[in-house]
Amino acid sequence: MNMRFKEVILAPMNLLYRIKPELCLKIIYRLKTGRKLNLNNPKTYSEKLQWLKLNYKNKLLPICADKYRVRQYVKKCGLESTLKKLLWEGYDPNDIPFDNLPQKFVIKVTHGCGWNIICKNKNLLSIPKTIKKLKRWLKQKYLPCYGEWFYGVIKPRIIIEEYLDDGTGKVPKDYKIFCFHGEPKYIAAHVDRFINHRRKMYDIEWKPFPITARYVDHNLHVEKPKELDKLLEYARILSKEFIHVRVDLYIVNSKIYFGELTFADEAGFGTISPKEMEKKISSWIKLPLPK
Repeated sequence: MNMRFKEVILAPMNLLYRIKPELCLKIIYRLKTGRKLNLNNPKTYSEKLQWLKLNYKNKLLPICADKYRVRQYVKKCGLESTLKKLLWEGYDPNDIPFDNLPQKFVIKVTHGCGWNIICKNKNLLSIPKTIKKLKRWLKQKYLPCYGEWFYGVIKPRIIIEEYLDDGTGKVPKDYKIFCFHGEPKYIAAHVDRFINHRRKMYDIEWKPFPITARYVDHNLHVEKPKELDKLLEYARILSKEFIHVRVDLYIVNSKIYFGELTFADEAGFGTISPKEMEKKISSWIKLPLPK
């Protein structure tokens, strides 16, 4: 669904969230999952993610949800070598030095998800359209009614990073590592993100993790990366400050690159089956439940 259309449709919910955030999340949760949201005693993984959005106010979340400021956190963790080369950053798209950029690059707006422009050939890029799009994105807020309060706390800006190219012409495999209290538990290996998006779930020993969720293809086989131990080590380092976080990493020509940190996968509205596995994943989140 187009983001602008979403904003119009969800405008009443955005207002409701300001007044009664719990009620707002309960309504959206019911619409998204078909289930009743129990915030007093959350049991499922998705319920616990909703509880965290309302109650977990770690000051690092806004910093690490911002695609520019998170670089400081990664450096502080001693993993500066995983950061993609930063070609430019600023607040005004009119200031972007397009003439000085390489043929391939990636433009991102720092306060949300999906606001990216992947340029594989600068000669084919419409600069006026790009500037117009970036201006629109900078003004948008990331769906307040979803409760992801940590997006947009820091003033949004534009960053331009190097394009990761492994020589195949495809986007590199994306390893999304789900961590709980600083420990990796399972990995979603994403392939062909912009062509035929699929993913396969694996445990930390690279055995199939038997859950069904969005984009999961059980027939897909993703080769175990030889850098798996290092991926898990980096995920532990980057997740140690959080109750729960998804650490996104890439591998290009045997080098590991940092992607982003995500604190509520699918905004906490994704569904997982079977129920036994959903309960298992939920058990890894130890909540400081209210008295």
